[in-house]
Amino acid sequence: MNDRLAMGRRGLAVAFALALCGLVLGPRPAAAQQDYPNRPLHVFIGFPAGSGADILGRYFAAQLEKLAGKPVVVENKPGANSNIAAGIVASAKPDGYSILFIASSNMAGSRFLFKNLPFDTVKSFTPIASFAEIAFMLTVSAKSPIKTVAELTAYLKSRKQNKYGATNQTAILSTEYYKQLAGVDAVHVAYRTAPEALPDVEDGTLDFMIMDGTFAVGPIKAGKIRALAVTSAQRIATLPDVPTMMEAGVGNFEFTPWWGAFVPAGTPQPIVAKLGAWMNQIARTDEARQFLERIAALPLSDDSKATAARLQDDIAKWEPLVKAAKIEPQ
Repeated sequence: MNDRLAMGRRGLAVAFALALCGLVLGPRPAAAQQDYPNRPLHVFIGFPAGSGADILGRYFAAQLEKLAGKPVVVENKPGANSNIAAGIVASAKPDGYSILFIASSNMAGSRFLFKNLPFDTVKSFTPIASFAEIAFMLTVSAKSPIKTVAELTAYLKSRKQNKYGATNQTAILSTEYYKQLAGVDAVHVAYRTAPEALPDVEDGTLDFMIMDGTFAVGPIKAGKIRALAVTSAQRIATLPDVPTMMEAGVGNFEFTPWWGAFVPAGTPQPIVAKLGAWMNQIARTDEARQFLERIAALPLSDDSKATAARLQDDIAKWEPLVKAAKIEPQ
């Protein structure tokens, strides 16, 4: 009886200790979510400082810092069409402190343009929100006599050796689509960033370049390059005289990538919801709308679920377009 009593007492002691641990440790994850954030957030962008993506991302990061009440550090990780930045966030701890700002062209297109990605653009991430839609622009040198898309098409058809520049998936695919619809040929010259490509557009080394409007508006207004058309379905407020590609006679041409915020898969839903509410709050302000208009963009304010659906729609569009453009995965 004494042995049984002792065992019973030990069992009660163990049970009590486990219960006590549960009281001490159990609420901690929930508490961590409730006081989130309690340290700096890190926003990763797959393009260098000064690029269109950086201009866009830093604006939203600065506004997010105001709402979060903690520093938001922008980490520029250029290279591999944003796959370096995406890979860092995909492998980060899912605690809401590592956030990826990235274009839909990267999240939808990379799965078809790269053979061996170290992450899955759907399974490795949880969407927070989409926050901006970006127009791209077909540009030539301001010194060029070419004033319209029709004139550019005729010029390219008259030559055997043409060159175009591109820095990202949207630019590559949209250019290949233009080439296909217009029946022209040109060789792709790869650049790491739009600022690096700009001098070659200015001096005519490149015959044309479809460029991120966020970056291109500045050089266009400064008279360094000329916009022949925008890739969006409608004209943009900051350059109202520039026609769309469809208005310029290039078939049913529309490429308008959007930007979204993502965290690693497995991030607690309360944190995702909190970040999403902040991003939507920013995008819905008049200040954000005015800022985005200046850089050839429009605000979006989709929540996590709507952003996930938007991405799936884009993935469905990208696969046949990549095949039609005959782009081989790298």
